[in-house]
This record gives sequence, structure tokens and C-alpha cells, in this order.
Amino acid sequence: MARDHHLPPSAACLSASMRDLGYSLETAVADLIDNSISANATAIDIICDLGSTTPTVAIIDNGWGMNGGEIIEAMRHGAANPKQERSPKDLGRFGLGLKTASFSQCRSLTLISAKDGGLSGAAWSLDRIDELDDWILSILDDDEAAASLHTERLEGHGTIIIWSDLDRLFEDETGRRRDEIVNEKLDIVEKHLSLVFHRYLAGEIKGRKKIAISINGHAIVPFDPFCRKNPATQILPEEVVYVGSIAVQMQPYILPHHSRLTAPEYDFYQSRSDFISNQGAYIYRNGRLMAWGDWFRLIPKGEATKLARVQIDFPNSLDESWTIDIKKSRARPPHPVRERLRQIINQITGRSTTVHRGRGQRLFEEVTAPLWERFADQGGIRYAVNTSHPLVQKLASRMDDRGQHLTLLLESISAALPVEMVYSDYSTHPREVGRSAMEHDAVTHRLHALKNAVFDGLAADPKAFREIIRSTRLFEGHMDIAEKFIREEIQ
Repeated sequence: MARDHHLPPSAACLSASMRDLGYSLETAVADLIDNSISANATAIDIICDLGSTTPTVAIIDNGWGMNGGEIIEAMRHGAANPKQERSPKDLGRFGLGLKTASFSQCRSLTLISAKDGGLSGAAWSLDRIDELDDWILSILDDDEAAASLHTERLEGHGTIIIWSDLDRLFEDETGRRRDEIVNEKLDIVEKHLSLVFHRYLAGEIKGRKKIAISINGHAIVPFDPFCRKNPATQILPEEVVYVGSIAVQMQPYILPHHSRLTAPEYDFYQSRSDFISNQGAYIYRNGRLMAWGDWFRLIPKGEATKLARVQIDFPNSLDESWTIDIKKSRARPPHPVRERLRQIINQITGRSTTVHRGRGQRLFEEVTAPLWERFADQGGIRYAVNTSHPLVQKLASRMDDRGQHLTLLLESISAALPVEMVYSDYSTHPREVGRSAMEHDAVTHRLHALKNAVFDGLAADPKAFREIIRSTRLFEGHMDIAEKFIREEIQ
């Protein structure tokens, strides 16, 4: 008959293995902020202190706080049963996040908390765990807790998490290079938190107050991936699908064409988002963004869906159905959600494509004689210089029997149009494509040259000249100068 044998894991080996679950600095910080939000915090400050002899990272919140017994339980590995029913507002799951996220970045974790007028603390040290090969937690006495960093900021309640012995944050660099690395990482942290918690930062979560998050005193601004404040964003009808008896909300959006964004909006989105890679479903659990930029292999990412986004909301009671991982950075939709998402994708693909094609079509239709023509024939699409354009016609009339040379040149230009390069540049930096900087005098000089080329000293028609100006697209961004030229020079 088999006999029982108690076989606990090696504390030293397991703690070392748990450091490499795949956390980055930004996902580790986000995991700790989840705990602050679950504790009903409304203000969360992240302080990275590099100036002291022992650099630290601290996360301070004004949540409910914990007493001594609650701190010990919070420091336990596996403090919560993932199958146990939790508060609908709880953002945790496994009871591992505080420890695994922290140890992915540091070797010493200290937790200080204030509640009901008392101050308590405890600390984990990986060095001590390695030395003793046992899970020995250090319980701080009252004086040690009071002497810890930033305790003056706890006004009767709240929690401080302190990372020290930051062996992974600095990547073995020192001096200026170390500071550059940390600043780059903190910039990524800021952008990550502005997206992951954007609905909390904007005060959009029902039953919760708006929260504020700062890094070294700099307030984090929410980043809305759906650009909902822009009137050109298309908000499609919301869908609801049930997993068992629990509702999952699915809200599709079509983002505006980049030309419909204001300059500040464009700069804000371009610095934080790539439309091609960030298209897809955005999965929210209790209002916290878990995963994004994925169609879950239902369709490949492409130009046709680059402006499409689907916001999917589910409660924490469906965690097991969504296979949420420890880092809360991966979620796979259950079958009913995937099937409904497949149907939504079919509906929104056409709308996303229309935004681009409609814009492109207007570029050809907004002038009576465009310089370029688009042909859809013989099962393909091609672009060619319009040989009927007034500028081309005038030049051809001056070449007499050498007009065939001009025709050959235009056909070569049309055939050699670098479509792939244009597509690549336009997909990643749409506003930079076609930009040309010209001084006022250069614009005026080109307008004179264009007038002479088309009208050859004869009387010019202001309306016709304006159409030719628009068709060449040489003067985009300079139409005010062009209109003044027409008023003053075209008789």
C-alpha cells in the first residue's frame, strides 16, 4: 500500500524559478496597482529613487490598509484560491501577484501598511530564503515599520510597497547609462499604465471613484485606445453574449482616418499606438485591460482592419473560462465569445476598409482632372499619370513629334510607382507621407512657373487654375498663399 511522504519544494529553488514567469517592469507595476485598486485606493504614487545609496522603487496608495495579520496573509505565496468566489471589484486571482511581480524586479520586498491608527510591516529577502532554504518572513517591529521609507505619507490608512536590491532594473549598468535605462523603462511604464487603467483614470468604472496614478510626481494621463472623443470615431451597436448565465459585453469601434485627427490627437496616438499592430479585441476584466491587439487567429491582421477595435468586458467570475494567467497579460475568449467575435469582425471589416477607400476615392474625385488615375481592369488595379491633365497636355503640345518621348516617360513613371514602399510608409507614418516644406518665396515661384506652363502668357481662368493647383497637390498646406496668388496674379 502506498504511503504518504511530505515533500515541500525547495524554497531557494522555487523562489528563484518564480522570478522568471515573464514579468516586465510595466506588467509588474500594473500587478501591484491591481492590489491598490482592490483596496479602494484613489491615489497611487510610484516613486523611483535613484539618488540614495540604496536605490528603491516604492508604490504608495491611500487604500484601506492592512493590520499585522492581514499583512502576513498578503505576503503568503498563494494567499487566495483562484476558484473561490471573490468580490466583483477584486482585480486579483491567485494571491501570487504581489510576490512574483516584485521578485521579478528586486531581491527584497517590504510591505508597510496603516489601518485603524496602527502601522505594521513585513519583509521578504531572497538572500535570506537562499541562505536558509526556507520561507522565513521578517515581521517588522513598530519602530522598524515607522522608520521605513515614505511612512509620513500614510494618513491613518494606506499601503507602501518597497522594492530594494534592484538587481534587474539597472541591467548591471552604472552612472548616466543606468539613469538612461531606468528613464526609458519608466516611460514604458507610464504608457502601459495609461492604457491598462485608462477607464479607472478617466472615472468610467461604475461604483468606483476616479483614481489618480503618478510616477515621480508626474500624473499619468489616460490613453483611450478607441479615440472616443473624436466625432469621426464610429461607435457600432453593442453586442451581448452569454457564457452560461453571465453576460459578456462586446462594443465594436472604427477609429477615424488619420486625416480626421487633430495635430495633438495624432501626436498622442502615434507616440503610443501603431494602428496595424494594435487592431483587434481589447479584453477588460472588471474594467482593467488584460490583453489587446489580437484577433485570436480568427483573421490575420492587415490594412483592411487596421482601424477596427472591439472592446470586450467580462467579470472576474469568468476568470477560469478566459484562462487568465498569473501576470494577467493573457486571456483567451471562451467559445461563445469567439464565435460572436467572428461575426462582428465580418461586419466591421467592411467599415474599416471604407474609411480608407472612401478617403482615397475623395482624393481622386475632389478635382475634375486629377493628375493620377486609378484603373481596375483585367482583374487587377493600377495607377497611371493622367495624360489628359492640362499640365501634361500643354507640355505635349510644345514637344511636336517628340511627344512620344513624353508618353514613354509618363508610362515608365506609372509602372515604376513604388507601391510597396508607399504602403509601408503610409501604414506606419501616414502624416509624414507627402509632406514637403517650402518657404513662402518658393511657393510663389512654383505658382508662377505653373501659371506660365499652363497658360503660356495667355489670359488665365481663376477657377481652372485653382483646379490645376489642387490636382498637382504641390501646394497642400499652402493653399492660403495660392489663393492670394490667384486674387493678385490671375486676371
